[in-house]
Amino acid sequence: MAVRMNPVDVALVGGGLTAAILGRELAEAGYTAVALERGQMRDTVPDFQSPTMHDELKYDVRYALMQDPSVQTLTFRNFVGQQALPMRQLGSFLPGEGVGGGAVHWNGQYWRFQPEWFRLRSWVNEKYGQNHLGPEVTIQDWGVTYDELEPFYTFADKVLGIGGAAGNLKGQIQEGGNPFEGPRSEPYPNPPMKKSHSGHLFGQAAASLGYKPFPVPSANVTRPYTNPYGAELKPCMYCGFCERFGCEHFAKASPQVCILPSALANKNFEMRTRSYVTRIEYDRQAKVATGVTYIDAQGREVFQPANMVVLCAFAHHNAVLMLQSGIGEPYNPETQTGVVGRNYTYQTMTGINVFYDGGKRINPFMGAGALGTAIDEFNNGSFDHSGLGFIGGGYVAAYQTSGRPIYHHPLPEGTPRWGLEWKRAVARHYNSTVSISFHGSSVPHPNNYIGLDRTYTDAFGQPLGMLTFDFPHNDRLMARHITGKVVEIAKAMGGKQISVGWLDDHYSIVPYQTTHNSGGTIMGGDPKTSVVNRYLQTWDAHNLWVMGASVFPQNAGYNPTATVAALTYWAADAMIKQYLNNPRPLVQA
Repeated sequence: MAVRMNPVDVALVGGGLTAAILGRELAEAGYTAVALERGQMRDTVPDFQSPTMHDELKYDVRYALMQDPSVQTLTFRNFVGQQALPMRQLGSFLPGEGVGGGAVHWNGQYWRFQPEWFRLRSWVNEKYGQNHLGPEVTIQDWGVTYDELEPFYTFADKVLGIGGAAGNLKGQIQEGGNPFEGPRSEPYPNPPMKKSHSGHLFGQAAASLGYKPFPVPSANVTRPYTNPYGAELKPCMYCGFCERFGCEHFAKASPQVCILPSALANKNFEMRTRSYVTRIEYDRQAKVATGVTYIDAQGREVFQPANMVVLCAFAHHNAVLMLQSGIGEPYNPETQTGVVGRNYTYQTMTGINVFYDGGKRINPFMGAGALGTAIDEFNNGSFDHSGLGFIGGGYVAAYQTSGRPIYHHPLPEGTPRWGLEWKRAVARHYNSTVSISFHGSSVPHPNNYIGLDRTYTDAFGQPLGMLTFDFPHNDRLMARHITGKVVEIAKAMGGKQISVGWLDDHYSIVPYQTTHNSGGTIMGGDPKTSVVNRYLQTWDAHNLWVMGASVFPQNAGYNPTATVAALTYWAADAMIKQYLNNPRPLVQA
């Protein structure tokens, strides 16, 4: 018999950025909310303090802030019919665990999506015609537009203290910013980060080829700043310990710094840690969620009744939990029917190293997660795709995030993998190499999806989620075309040699690429092709909502956090103003 808790208005599954936003907004509006986080409590003091937090072996190599795959993991395969095998250690992506989730160990690279991404199918049809893409590219409109989200993007900018240079302010292109971004109603709340020498070299070469370089928008705060919740953020120290680490300086926009102090001060909100949600309880006859069941720190099964349930877990966990709970029709790749698990997408990443062989002093150890210079001429809405055979794109940037000694040893192709010559090469190239990354989009394919694997179970006896994914032909074409353009910039930088990391023919779950998983519980205007409506409310239960990148119908050529935050504020606004005082479907199927 499960322990039964007192009912609450809203149960939030997860304790990361989206749960923190909703917990704060709902509690402020007078509703009781509890966030159920599988991991431990973490705060800037004492958990993120140096020198402990600067332990590269513990956090960068052994993933101390990440989820434990021995408790729950995924099985993986590239295509339908291939045997799926469990991912026994983290590799390609790194879901966070503990209060704050992935927004503790993220880099702070903070991008708004171009307006075209939100109505991608309509935009492609209007611009290139109905037959530009084949049926294997299952892109679709989101059901919400950039203009509708813009006020929520702007508020999220202020909460997170984002720094940058506006490129499009109320429709007027601004010098020094990104000229390809959607129009902003207000400037960034803070100035951009300082320019690194690597960023200067990249920007100089890009400008010589006619591109418009600009500073990467940053959630690494650039000056003392107080946000709308009264949280005080401090300026970044450029210590080079952002990704995979918590920030001891109160300088990176994590929930512990920006949101949770205000949320936890409200008696209506509770963060309940060591609470591992195993299923959503669902009344099939009434078509409503009645609460969630979880395993607590003592190993007891606990039922948390709630008038409303919101999934705020990492992207693939939202879909897996719905599948394990039997809510919604699972996607079937053979018939291409069903919705839960549909349109899983990722990011398409390539990179180039420019080696100056000691001719430049880059000082990579003077880094920050979003310290970079970028160009956006190759993102989806920035260039003409006619005759190219693909849709999508991405931005190109020279980031200087880290010179940490274990992982930072850029080496030219052909360098011995060990021994004296390897050591000499590391010494020669450590301080004189610039890395350029192409951060590309990912379109959905009918064979890429999230399902359940009945062969393997997690620590609680439930079937594991099964990820089926390979790079679509569309994305391979896109990556090869744009990486070729990046090679031209790399050559213009004047280094002694370059090495190019072309996209592999097939996706591998082993090497780290990016933690930008998306899709599986996608949004849209049709319950036959989406899990949630434009407000992120599920079609199958009006009191079950889903947050995060799992609602993206396809992934843009940008980092997802800004759009995740904007969508969460958009959904919170609908919950408070339209739903909670009159629970019902906000959009008719």
